[in-house]
Amino acid sequence: MYVQQISVFIENQPGKLAEFAELLGREGIDLVALSIADTTNFGILRCIVCDYERAAKIIGEAGYTARVTDVLAVSVPDKPGGMAQAVRALTDAGISIEYLYSFVRSAGNNALLIFRVDKLDEAYRVLQASGVKLITQEQVRTL
Repeated sequence: MYVQQISVFIENQPGKLAEFAELLGREGIDLVALSIADTTNFGILRCIVCDYERAAKIIGEAGYTARVTDVLAVSVPDKPGGMAQAVRALTDAGISIEYLYSFVRSAGNNALLIFRVDKLDEAYRVLQASGVKLITQEQVRTL
């Protein structure tokens, strides 16, 4: 039903992101989607990976502070206005979007959006009822 996102705190210093990326590469963890928000002292890297259980274990064992959270993943047309239906459905239902990020695995196909919302279960039902295509964790494994 939901997709699991890993949020990782990374020091905002030269080389720290490279070290994290190298760790994932050495361990064969494929980043499906990625977002980074930064502050003065640290960044929050949010990512979707094919095998989140294994990735979370590796990241934790490497000493990073990380958390797995449920998010919604949807597939929308990769064209101007493609995300409008999903955003409008959530807005009309009074659901607040805390953040979102997008990604495309194959150019010319659908764009995939990751939503973190304040009412996860309700948002799932609203998007499903409005005809927005939701992506499951199992489908993420095959992207």
